[in-house]
Amino acid sequence: MNRELFEEYPIPKAIGKLALPTILGMLVNIIYNMADTFFVAQTQDQNQVAAVTLSMPIFMLLMSFGNIFAIGGGSYVSRLLGEKDMQKIKNVTSFSFYACILVGIVCGATLIIFMEPILKFIGTSSNTYNFTKSYLLIIALGAPFVCLQTSFGGIVRAEGASKQAMIGMMIGTILNIILDPIMILNMNMGVKGAALATIIGNIASCIYYIYYFLFRKTCLSINIKDFVLKSDIIKNILMIGIPVSLNTILISGANIILNNFAASYSDTVVTALGISGRVNMIAIMLLLGLSQGSQPFIGYNFASKNYDRMHQAIKFSMICSIIIGVTTFVITFIFAEPIVKIFLSEPPEVVSYGKYFIRANMSACTILGVQFILMSTFQAMGKGGSALIVSLCRQGFAFVPAIIIGNMLFGLNGIVWAQPFADVSSVVISSTMYFFINRNIKNKE
Repeated sequence: MNRELFEEYPIPKAIGKLALPTILGMLVNIIYNMADTFFVAQTQDQNQVAAVTLSMPIFMLLMSFGNIFAIGGGSYVSRLLGEKDMQKIKNVTSFSFYACILVGIVCGATLIIFMEPILKFIGTSSNTYNFTKSYLLIIALGAPFVCLQTSFGGIVRAEGASKQAMIGMMIGTILNIILDPIMILNMNMGVKGAALATIIGNIASCIYYIYYFLFRKTCLSINIKDFVLKSDIIKNILMIGIPVSLNTILISGANIILNNFAASYSDTVVTALGISGRVNMIAIMLLLGLSQGSQPFIGYNFASKNYDRMHQAIKFSMICSIIIGVTTFVITFIFAEPIVKIFLSEPPEVVSYGKYFIRANMSACTILGVQFILMSTFQAMGKGGSALIVSLCRQGFAFVPAIIIGNMLFGLNGIVWAQPFADVSSVVISSTMYFFINRNIKNKE
């Protein structure tokens, strides 16, 4: 662990060293997300593109269970680093490794057993049912690797090894991108090829992380001898991890609701929303990369009671997030139509819908990074309840009523603008909560 980075580096340099590798990894992840949709779209079958869109909430659900250990375990590791408790760090990471594998097996088995009702629940039509089923069956078989890859990227990042976390992410993502055209087009596997390439990429990432734990210099451990079932370890992981997991679960649920409402209009609307969602992930991933990269720094200095350094890091990260958000919004607003045509140029309705959906979805990204930074701050401080409230607002309390009421009053326009409304609401609520938490910290000082 590089204590000098956490304690002595200038704030911009420290945040840059931690966040830039994470952001670069997220950029590769963005390419992967867009590549899946792009190469499936080259089949010229919009039903297969819609199937990938309908399957994405389930894939995100698997990632959410990995995030229990990625963020919950990672946040605890950051605080333990600040407290210099190295043995407990080994206990936390070993527990996270084996518990995550078990959770992945249970998730995959559940998905296979309840495949039929799940397919109906996520909004498949007669045109997309078989394609979606083929995709999800392969994802279910590889569920343990999806959970584990998500989990240990976050935990490796927590000890300040952002570069190694990025390498693990990039290995799987680049392999996925290479395999996509081969399996989807050359081998004529369509969506099944996309799913298989995704799982192979996740397996490759897991192999790298296992190598890192076994053969590189690290304070982390996956040794079974370090595995312990202690209530304080489980409590500290779940206290932060479950709110984060619920956030991703809520995102999945929100996407399922969105897809169901969209499907009531047409499969063309579902396809356009899928393309819009991939483009929106550009800003989301960049902002998440920044927030996740800054989290270990914030957690370390919070545990060390170096509050001034912690506050400077939060402020600097917020400024960077606004710059990223505004830049991505301006670029995607100007080039919305050619971006849609990269995926599908026919039928014209997909282009028309997609252009409008991109501009609407990206509008809130100008300030959304503030919420992500504050979410990471709450997690780094161990304030799982605050993180949970913000999560519930963005994808629950604000979004679900907005999409239902919006659909009733404004039809498709109401559906499209529901998420930007929820994003702005979550920024206001998280900022208010941080004001009071920050005031309490100043009182303690």
